[in-house]
Amino acid sequence: MQVSVESTSALERRMTIGVPAERIETEVTKRLQQTARRAKVAGFRPGKVPMSVIRQRYEDSARQEALGDLIQATFYEAIVEQKLNPAGAPAVEPKSFEKGKDLEYVAIFEVIPEIQVAGLDSIAIERLQAEVADADVDNMLEILRKQNTRFEASDRAAENGDQLTIDFVGKVDGEVFAGGSAKGTQLVLGSGRMIPGFEDALVGVKAGEERVITPTFPADYQNLDLAGKAAEFTVTVTAVAAPQLPELNDEFFTLFGVKEGGLEGFRAEVRKNMERELRQAIKSKVKNQVMEGLLAANPVEVPKALIGNEVNRLRVQAVQQFGGNIKPDQLPAELFEEQAKRRVSLGLLVAEVVKQFELKPDDARVREVIEEMASAYQEPQQVVAWYYKNDQQLNEVRSVVLEEQVVDTVLQKAKVTDKAVSYEEAVKPAEAPQAA
Repeated sequence: MQVSVESTSALERRMTIGVPAERIETEVTKRLQQTARRAKVAGFRPGKVPMSVIRQRYEDSARQEALGDLIQATFYEAIVEQKLNPAGAPAVEPKSFEKGKDLEYVAIFEVIPEIQVAGLDSIAIERLQAEVADADVDNMLEILRKQNTRFEASDRAAENGDQLTIDFVGKVDGEVFAGGSAKGTQLVLGSGRMIPGFEDALVGVKAGEERVITPTFPADYQNLDLAGKAAEFTVTVTAVAAPQLPELNDEFFTLFGVKEGGLEGFRAEVRKNMERELRQAIKSKVKNQVMEGLLAANPVEVPKALIGNEVNRLRVQAVQQFGGNIKPDQLPAELFEEQAKRRVSLGLLVAEVVKQFELKPDDARVREVIEEMASAYQEPQQVVAWYYKNDQQLNEVRSVVLEEQVVDTVLQKAKVTDKAVSYEEAVKPAEAPQAA
């Protein structure tokens, strides 16, 4: 077999492969012999059909099959011989395809770029330091109470925070518009659920009252036919309900799975969950900075084939997340290309750090991560046992741990400064980067 390779760009390779005619004929004969053992031809017993008849009837299909298999096999042999790492399937162009002659074809493909991760000492990381204070726990208890607010019927005038049950009919330019009417809608005043001015105009109403209000649709309203227009809503209030926060008692604690220890036991459980959230938030922010630093210090030329594969994965994820009667390939590829390129680049860089520093998942750390996740459940040991019985789930945790070890490796080289902040600031989601 003859092989020559030409670099047509930084990543694209044009490989010409020649396969001797003898090898082709050997493969064709092998397939014809296999066919002869099972072929049914009128006038002959199974397995006794002359080879001349078999060739006459089946040689063309046997040759096509042999050529397809040979191209696949010789391409693999060639990339191993040339020590190439393709990023995807090749585009094959036959050059010589005649019976009795050597097969010659061209395979065009991209290769995985060779990367040497560098510049780790130039990466600047700000690592947040925070603790869960008693005041933070107090605030969390109030949040949990508000999340479990109950509304009780009231005959007083409605205030912000009250829940109204309303029927309404909306008009623009004197005409009822689509989607502007509803019955039995529950609305918490001050929630910002309706257009500006709608909820404010209902402060002070009582059950049984009808009120006509005239808010204006925002100029940037999603329905362009209504954007910026004045509206008139006739609102009938059928009920006013005042918010009632639950007491911090055993009944409330049971909602969160805490059945013993009273208020102190509940506070301890809340603090434990907050501390877990804090650790995860700090770890996540550090990881994001490390990944951004890796990308900035190590620009990567990414194979189009890998970007295409990742775009397809993102399309599938989008359909699964948002549903709808749409096929993944109906979503425009350009919606996902930047994200796909970033993910592929990071994947290549992380893999190279693993290779360069000879990292392997730390078993003790894997156990620690699993136990951390399991601690959020009522039967932690059952959850731990489940992970160790499921190879797929266990391997996913190993991948997470390996990625954490990559982050730790970069942190050992990077410029790290610690910054003391409050719990609230530490757990606050990082702002998304501004779009260009």
